[in-house]
Amino acid sequence: MKKILILTACIGALCAAAPSFGTDLAGQPVKVKAAPLPVAAPIIDWSGYYMGANGGWGTSHNCWDFNGITSEGCHNSTGGTVGGQIGYRWQIFNMVYGLEGQGNWADFRGSNVSTAFPTDTVGTTTDALGLLTGHIGYAFNAVLLYGKGGAAVTSNTYYVNSVATGTELGKNNDVRWGGVLGAGAEVSLTPNWSAGVEYNHLFMQRSNISFPAALGADRAHQDVDLITARLNYKFGWPFAR
Repeated sequence: MKKILILTACIGALCAAAPSFGTDLAGQPVKVKAAPLPVAAPIIDWSGYYMGANGGWGTSHNCWDFNGITSEGCHNSTGGTVGGQIGYRWQIFNMVYGLEGQGNWADFRGSNVSTAFPTDTVGTTTDALGLLTGHIGYAFNAVLLYGKGGAAVTSNTYYVNSVATGTELGKNNDVRWGGVLGAGAEVSLTPNWSAGVEYNHLFMQRSNISFPAALGADRAHQDVDLITARLNYKFGWPFAR
């Protein structure tokens, strides 16, 4: 009988403790496996040697002064241009610095009737140009914005024709040096290929042009505007290490 009473008491105690035990179990935190961290996009490093091609449109604004004094008027020589570039960039944090050489064939042609000699047409043809520039820019990972400046050279032909017959009366060739300022934007397309667009303004020095004695001499002023699309291939490792 004593054993039955002890067993009954033990069962009652267990029943009383059960709700409390269940409450303790319910309060335990549920362990959930953390989601994997997202993989960061690779950081593009613009450092390295590159080579590429460019093409677009340009205009050369030319003003002529007879003997450097009497104006003969101005004209725009416009046309297409195509060429190539080679350079080196190095990146420090988000800042990108560089040096570049560029050479282009051009076909800019234009003319006007001389205001000093209405029987003559004066014209300018620009058939080549070159740039040697330094660059500074800021990289937004795969997008690079930059400015540039340096030296420029143009190859030009100046001519005087008869208005009545179109006959060439005189011609002279000239290579002219000056400066350039420009800006551009470039986007990384693949680890090594990039494409962009660029604008340049060339400030060319005045040049004296000599013609046959009957025509005398002129002083020509020239400014050039270029808008080109560019495609570059960068050699070496494409991502920051």
